[in-house]
Amino acid sequence: MEKITEKLLLEKGSPKTNKLEQIKTLNLSKLALKVQDLPARLLSRLQSLERWDLSGNRLQELPKNLELPALRYLDLSDNQMEDVTTLESLGGLEELKIEDNLYITVSDNYKLMTLLPNLRIYNGKDITTTANHLRYVYTENLRTRIIAVWEKSFSLPDPITPEKLSTLKTDFVNATRQQVKFGPASVSDFTKWKVEIMAKEYLRSLTEPKEEPQSEEPTDTKDNCEVSTPTKRKQTTPVTDSSINLTPRKKLCADLPASPVGDSPRKASLRFKPQPLMQSIRMSPRKAAQPPSTPTRAQTRAETPKRGSKVRQTKEDGAQIKQKEGVSRKELQRDADTLPTLKICSQTQQPVHLKPLHVLQCHSKQDSSEDFSTQLWACAFQPMPDSTGAGGGSRLVATCGGDSLCVIDCETGIVMKKYKVPGEEFFSLAWSTVLMSRGGNASAQHCSILAAGGKRGLVKLIHPRNNVAYGEFRASRKSLSVLRFNHHRGNFLFTGSYDNKIVMWDIGGVDSQYNYKVVQLLVLEISATPLHICLPPTSPNSHLLTACEDGLHCFNTQLGTNTTTKRSKEMEITFPIYKKEDKDHDYHTIDGLSFLTDDIVASKSYMHGAIYLWSWSRTKAQRPDKKNREVCAVVLAELQWTNTEIPYLALNTCPGRAYIVCGDDKGRLWTYHISSLQKNSLQTGKPIQPTEVLEWPTPERKGLGQVEGPSINSVAMDPELHFLVALSDKNMVIVWKRDGEQESS
Repeated sequence: MEKITEKLLLEKGSPKTNKLEQIKTLNLSKLALKVQDLPARLLSRLQSLERWDLSGNRLQELPKNLELPALRYLDLSDNQMEDVTTLESLGGLEELKIEDNLYITVSDNYKLMTLLPNLRIYNGKDITTTANHLRYVYTENLRTRIIAVWEKSFSLPDPITPEKLSTLKTDFVNATRQQVKFGPASVSDFTKWKVEIMAKEYLRSLTEPKEEPQSEEPTDTKDNCEVSTPTKRKQTTPVTDSSINLTPRKKLCADLPASPVGDSPRKASLRFKPQPLMQSIRMSPRKAAQPPSTPTRAQTRAETPKRGSKVRQTKEDGAQIKQKEGVSRKELQRDADTLPTLKICSQTQQPVHLKPLHVLQCHSKQDSSEDFSTQLWACAFQPMPDSTGAGGGSRLVATCGGDSLCVIDCETGIVMKKYKVPGEEFFSLAWSTVLMSRGGNASAQHCSILAAGGKRGLVKLIHPRNNVAYGEFRASRKSLSVLRFNHHRGNFLFTGSYDNKIVMWDIGGVDSQYNYKVVQLLVLEISATPLHICLPPTSPNSHLLTACEDGLHCFNTQLGTNTTTKRSKEMEITFPIYKKEDKDHDYHTIDGLSFLTDDIVASKSYMHGAIYLWSWSRTKAQRPDKKNREVCAVVLAELQWTNTEIPYLALNTCPGRAYIVCGDDKGRLWTYHISSLQKNSLQTGKPIQPTEVLEWPTPERKGLGQVEGPSINSVAMDPELHFLVALSDKNMVIVWKRDGEQESS
């Protein structure tokens, strides 16, 4: 045995350094260590330690109160561990090895899964799904039974004295340990341990009620925004095939031969006109009423259960235009600290310049270059697969529409991967990063996956790098309108569907054989079709915003609380424009939603002709109206956008470059560089003009002339805005690239 000293830690740690605070990996294996040989105060100086090998020692427990915030991997195999609760302070652990410890039981395994909230790989296996079932579903069942014991046999003493409370605590804990039965007998020790903890917490919640936080908003905030009652809207009826009954392990076919370089859609019938393309046109966007769009959009509504096809746009008479433009901008809530809030968006001082690079028809029916009817709905850039930034995912974008999903290299315009599902119509997709366990002594690796869904109500799970579509599961009996992953917990997936529900799933990780398991965690009941889902960047585990056909709603998604697994909205966020609604103008459909910063949200209603920027924290701080659960958005600014009655033209944001981009029904891209806004612009009551409106690049259709500007359904940008991708309702993916001369801006 060697005594653990600072010198020994520096010798056994890496990288080689003379400061404990810089050590990231530490090997203390096979030193015959006991718990008394591990000085907690000295070890807690290892603030950067990520991997720790303690295998082959004589440890029965770990020192209590170890503080190792960066620790993600711990190897305790081949020890004599008995008390696993001493690992509770290591809450950041993601991977734990504790094999060959004679006294570890099944109950100890369960304890570790609940004590370590981030634990995902246990003894080389992915236990995410099992662990989250314990943390939330199992725990919720225990809580229900504990409350039943209290309501049947106990009540608070009057008056409450320390002596009476102590006796009550002892009696209540003993009663719950005896009466609460749940789960198999093999984990009865775990159940009693967990019940005792939860019973004490429940009694504490009764005797120490939480105080309701006071709103920091002025009392007249709500009074300044009179909100009309939302009127009922027609809902498109999704076309579903009730005969489809696919098992979760059924493989999805990957249609890779459809996209070699030689068959790249770049070579096809769409070519740029030389002159007007490379020069982006700055213009004043607020013009007269838009001319009617082609009737074909209205005719195809019944064919597409997603958001339908576009609603036919009608001419607006002078009175309607006057009414739209006459909405009082002074109703927007602004104050002196608005500008500093916007100033923190980005350090970028100069707007970027974009030029069109590629136009692709990679979602064509039967790969036909004559297909200009397939609507494309969603696109997203691949995130970096892990914290090191390895993999360089910023050039790869996934797009979906029709029966296919594509992964495109934006630089070359080559379709790298293509997946076709005959009979499907994809409406949404989302990237995430999960852990892939490899078994044996190999540590788990992060891998990027794609989830996609649409008309059939099925979620497809794909690992593009290895060209594997490894499974699917049914999320709804109706069509899926939107998918969104939790960016802090990559295995948590939200699906929104046409049955007016948002469901939270735990899709777990995968192993080397692509085995996986999916568990439903939460159901959010909404009143209309969800169009977008946003998770606040700073609180993705506790709140969810959803833009719907009938408004913008907020839900509490915190797991492990006293609430049930089925929840209703916590509040509805309303906007000043609602006061101007009439039988011809209903502004409640929120069809654009995205966070620009940790606090600033961009949203739009398609008939309003403007984009709101508003504060999430200050809006949330208000007290909701108890009857309607309404709060009025604390609006910071209003951005001028096009006049249109075409819905579902989704906006998107690039926080790294402080950009907001939204397409219109003429193929144009309206761009807003928020960090360039001036203080007087926010206080005059006038909408902010776009930084630049990028004109439709007018590609030529072989033998048939130019392609007129389509509706831009969706846009996406990589984090540094090197590329911008726009999807149209005419089967075209348009890739824009940042001008090389502005790379240093």
